[in-house]
Amino acid sequence: MILAVAATEIEMAPFVASLPPSTVFCRTLLTGVGPVETTLRLTRFLCANREQFDMVIQFGVGGAYLLPEQSRQPLLLDICLAEQEVAGDFGVCLGDDMEYLNSALAGEIVLPLDAALLQRCRSVLKRLGIPSHPGVFITVNGVSGTKIRGEMLQARWNGLCENMEGAAVVRVCREFSLPCAELRCISNYVEDRQPSSWRLPEACQKAADTAVQLIQGLTQCCP
Repeated sequence: MILAVAATEIEMAPFVASLPPSTVFCRTLLTGVGPVETTLRLTRFLCANREQFDMVIQFGVGGAYLLPEQSRQPLLLDICLAEQEVAGDFGVCLGDDMEYLNSALAGEIVLPLDAALLQRCRSVLKRLGIPSHPGVFITVNGVSGTKIRGEMLQARWNGLCENMEGAAVVRVCREFSLPCAELRCISNYVEDRQPSSWRLPEACQKAADTAVQLIQGLTQCCP
């Protein structure tokens, strides 16, 4: 059994609409926006449900960082897969810089995803002819609304894109010994904020469609 999670109804609705009606191998959960609500809802759900979930697939939209020259820049509506999640603004905010808390005080803020499941996801997407960008995702409590903040986070962690829930899902899944994968479709760039250039509806649809194909592919191939 696979648990598919997304933060908002605009991300989850096209997923449910694309999932075949007879599907019995997948359940869904809306986590809400941000790490606190995500942690609460996912933990409560896993504690209350007796099903033996094999994995959690998190999907949704993300903002792509503007990468250094000669890097493979994710474009709008590209698909990205997380290799690691980082709690990117958990510490002391110093304007356009961050001072991170000692791990002895705050715990680990760099959270690797399950390597075997990531490789399976990459193989499924490759077989389906869906290009993807693997890399570091950064979870923030407040989205980056300026180019300079995005550049700081990207440079500090070699970040690929940012979101508001990923690290929370990965941390909860680690606590429950559940493999987790995270897929995001790029809806915007992390730059000086200009929502008029975003492609949010299309990114929600593509993230959902890709997640459905990925989950179907994962259930059809051997672990």
